[in-house]
Amino acid sequence: MHYLIGDLGHLFVITSFITSLVTAFAYFKATTVNDLEKKTFWLHNGRTGFYLHAAAVVGICVTLFVIISNHYFEYHYAYNYSDRKLPVYYLISTFWNGQEGSFMLWLFWQAMLGLVLIHTNKFWEAPVMTVFALVQAFLASMILGVVIPGLGSKIGSSPFILLRDAMHEAPIFMAQPEFVPKDGNGLNPLLQNYWMVIHPPTLFLGFATTLVPFSFCIAGLWLKKYQDWIRPALPWALFSGAVLGLGILMGGYWAYETLNFGGYWNWDPVENAIYVPWLVLVGAIHTMITYKNSETALKASIVLVITTFILILYATFLTRSGVLGDASVHSFTDLGLSGQLLIYLFFFLIAAVALSIARWREIPSSEKEASTYSREFWIFIGAVTLCLMGFQVLLPTSIPVWNKILHGIGITSNLAIPGDQITFYSRFQLWFAVVVGLLSGVGQFFWWKKIDKDQLKKELTVPVLITLIIFALIVTIGQVYTYTYVILTLAGVFTVVSNTKILFSLLKSSPGLSGGAVAHMGVGMMLLGIMFSAGYSKIVSLNNTGMRISNEFSEDFNRDNLLLFINEPRTMWGYDIEFLGERLEPRHHGGYIRKSDVMPTGDRDLVVAKRNFTANGTTFKANDTIDIRGENTFYEIQLRKNGRAYTLYPRAQINPEMGGLLVSPDIYRTVSADLYTHVSSVMKPSEEEAWSKLEEMNVKIGQQFYANDYVCVLDSIDRVFDVNGVHLNPEDVAVKAKIRIRGEKGDYYAEPIFLIKDKMAGRIPDEVADLGLRITLLNIHPETNEFALGINTRQKDWVVIKALEKPYINLLWLGTLVLMGGFGIAMTRRVREFRKMKAKGFE
Repeated sequence: MHYLIGDLGHLFVITSFITSLVTAFAYFKATTVNDLEKKTFWLHNGRTGFYLHAAAVVGICVTLFVIISNHYFEYHYAYNYSDRKLPVYYLISTFWNGQEGSFMLWLFWQAMLGLVLIHTNKFWEAPVMTVFALVQAFLASMILGVVIPGLGSKIGSSPFILLRDAMHEAPIFMAQPEFVPKDGNGLNPLLQNYWMVIHPPTLFLGFATTLVPFSFCIAGLWLKKYQDWIRPALPWALFSGAVLGLGILMGGYWAYETLNFGGYWNWDPVENAIYVPWLVLVGAIHTMITYKNSETALKASIVLVITTFILILYATFLTRSGVLGDASVHSFTDLGLSGQLLIYLFFFLIAAVALSIARWREIPSSEKEASTYSREFWIFIGAVTLCLMGFQVLLPTSIPVWNKILHGIGITSNLAIPGDQITFYSRFQLWFAVVVGLLSGVGQFFWWKKIDKDQLKKELTVPVLITLIIFALIVTIGQVYTYTYVILTLAGVFTVVSNTKILFSLLKSSPGLSGGAVAHMGVGMMLLGIMFSAGYSKIVSLNNTGMRISNEFSEDFNRDNLLLFINEPRTMWGYDIEFLGERLEPRHHGGYIRKSDVMPTGDRDLVVAKRNFTANGTTFKANDTIDIRGENTFYEIQLRKNGRAYTLYPRAQINPEMGGLLVSPDIYRTVSADLYTHVSSVMKPSEEEAWSKLEEMNVKIGQQFYANDYVCVLDSIDRVFDVNGVHLNPEDVAVKAKIRIRGEKGDYYAEPIFLIKDKMAGRIPDEVADLGLRITLLNIHPETNEFALGINTRQKDWVVIKALEKPYINLLWLGTLVLMGGFGIAMTRRVREFRKMKAKGFE
């Protein structure tokens, strides 16, 4: 038992919690005292406290990773989320797989950001770090795992709890208190994806960065520096918008590659909970830029910055309190932290609102009249649109919360989250997106030019004409006839064209100002990518045979999915679609191997080669043990069109513990479209055992015979001295038949074994799964030089698949990169401006 490492980890957690409170107090005193010597004293203590806090946070992370990487399965966290077969990069991702680990990741990023702030902005250090340290104290409390004496209630959930304490009622621990499992439960197969190694850290960095502008805003209100906080906060807000947006889109790409709903955004409540604060943050960025340029929208900036951070806390409550347990498969279960999460949320909500109300009358307001032809007016309209866009999503997403509140006061509520979430949210969000696209196109002309009505018409003439030409080509060639998509296409094209014009004019004079134009071009490209990939996705597996797959399935399932028997191509929507067999993925070799070339060993991660074979340039010899990636089976699907072949390997796993059939799609990417295929249903092991009655026949070497309508030839009979799983003594005899079977896609081989061991006859049949054929060497007749073979047959292997063609989806991913590039350009410019101001003595 490795008790020391867990005790050390728990000590680091307690240290991080205490030091964050000490830091908050020291920085609070440094902010409120006027005496310079005392202020310096408290600042020094605050920095020391935060350095110790950051060191403790790093210690927590290192300690937990030591437990995971060394497979200390006596700890609940390591047992629950990892196993011995996971490669290092997936072991890293297990770190944030549980609630406790994700809180630690959040805590870590904010500790690193705090260190940066301490050394970059001395004037704001004390008030900003007061807010930072308080937030860190709340986060650290989430992983304390301390029971309050006398009350029995728990503060936080510790990642260092022992398995026997977490499962103390399990019979094994009652009998053997020191029992340690040999292996862990492992990582959910759907999370074994490279995006899950980089997506959560990016997303939680985005969460953490929202604290920076919030802290500057609170500091500005606290010190009555109502205008000064905008300048240092703006680069951080841009950085936060870029990182949080990138994290959200990474999650969408992970869903696209890993989940089987056929898209990248499902309007799941967990997705919505993160999407909403990002929209409000983007609105805040625009109002902050407006204030910096024209000293208007200061109050709007304060409201939106505070709202962004509060919505991040609300999203945390939604996803971790268990309130979405029946509404989302992605939310965490309740660890008993819902009360803590509410305290965390309401503490900062009440404090921020109270401070804002107390200072509201003192906050400067612009007396300027916002005309229709002013940039301030259009920025205001854009920010309002983004907020409405967010809250249209937030209100239905929060229905489980309203239900719980009403239930708590004795009122029965029948409110329910929309059944068809994609249709419900898309119906509204599409029109918001159109408005955002048009504002992104028109607003830029107000942004960079002092413009009147006539000048606006002149500036828009060329972009509008180019837009109409491109729009007409897209509608005609792409056959975009649905009126909503027609309007969305027009908005997307106009956004790209108008911002391209702005970009070219800026590149000639002020390249550093081009961030907004580049970002808005990305928005337009994303709108077009979403429109084509979602609105004009084509199901190429559409079942037009007139035969239902099964009465157990819905009408939609029977219509959109295709039943494929191995090596029997079907033609659908211009594609020849063929199932080529089941495949396994070797852990240490590239590509896939045929499942029919190996046999199981009883270990889910090991198989044995039946014979010599070559796959993907690697030669495997008979009886070689091959390490494979768990219980995953890959189904080789080939789609052929216009002389080109596209081979895909969607994954499936029968896992009763995780809901039955776990599947992941495979995607063949081309410039113009993605071919997206996933498995919908597979043969179950019980179905595979439905063999026909044994048919016997006598054959000679070289003689042809038929089995399951395939031509077979007995090539040879050889004595063997090594049989997998059987120990042969010197007096034992074993012979192997080599039978060649001519399949539709080449030759297969069956190698049944007949043996005499301890003077008793034994038979080891061989199965060719792809062909639904099992052959047994029953007997040897030396007097006639014949060999008795037993033939069993079953239905050929089959799979039900769904295949889609998603046109121009690359526009979405390319638009994402362009959007992030625009954020980067804008952030770089603001950082340079801030450094120049610091150099002149201003902060």
